[in-house]
Amino acid sequence: MNQKIIVVVMIFLFGSIGSVLFLSYQSEEIQSEEIQSDPVKIIKTDDAGILQSKTVLTRLNTTSLFQVYVNEDAYTIDSEGMKSYSSWVLELEPKNYEIYEEIHNISNAAVIYPIFTAAAYSEPGFYTYFRGECDQEFHGVLFRDDDCLSVKISTPYDINFVSSGSGANVLWLLGYDIITDIDVHKNPDILLKYEKIILLHNEYVTSEEFNAITSHPNVVYLYPNALYAEISFDEESRTISLIRGHNYPEITIKNGFDWEFDNSSDEYDVLCNDMNFSKIDNGWMLNCYPENIMHMDKELLKQIREF
Repeated sequence: MNQKIIVVVMIFLFGSIGSVLFLSYQSEEIQSEEIQSDPVKIIKTDDAGILQSKTVLTRLNTTSLFQVYVNEDAYTIDSEGMKSYSSWVLELEPKNYEIYEEIHNISNAAVIYPIFTAAAYSEPGFYTYFRGECDQEFHGVLFRDDDCLSVKISTPYDINFVSSGSGANVLWLLGYDIITDIDVHKNPDILLKYEKIILLHNEYVTSEEFNAITSHPNVVYLYPNALYAEISFDEESRTISLIRGHNYPEITIKNGFDWEFDNSSDEYDVLCNDMNFSKIDNGWMLNCYPENIMHMDKELLKQIREF
């Protein structure tokens, strides 16, 4: 078995960024009434490796291919009394190692984690502006439109539903290299090291990143709405700014790169009941948003491996 699959500590290391992250996901799919009493400590650190906090999570009984740990205090209850947890992490399940043999990475492949998109969805941020709420006060500060269209990348990074945190966690556990938007922006040639590139919900990218991705011959566009809007990135201040796309600066502008393969209309299909890949010029594109099913769909993970 690929040794990358063996995980001892539940941490997430982002290549050259050097950050260990607490994985916190937004999902309505992780539902259960049964919790096992075997808590695990998850450590969160900043870029310098300084311990910031510890959170005790508890294992949840689910049909996942992985062990699922949840924050017992972070949930909602639906009309049928089922709990939906908004904070959870994944770990390998020893009894499923034969399954992992079928789905773990066997190629020279890398996943691009959408760190720019994670920042864009922070508040106040791009979506505060899109909702027309940027002239309101946040934490005692009045933000104007220009303020909301430039956002600092936070540390630790927000890893959640919109930034495809579950997908990243699954693929990392299965032995895929993880790089980030920043890695590609600073060194577009980094993609040439890999035979296969897997995109997540990389909605906001720089022109350097867009050109590097679209010129690679084998890209798996795993989440719809990738490569949707152009941003700039100021490395010194670690700030992204919206340049074009998502109805900005003109309402008629959809895709900021005028990309012919844009499939953003598929991003609202989170059930993936009619899931399939279609061939495009430089790879394959999925027709639904797989965040809620990645951790339990063996056939999808097998297909990703085979591309």
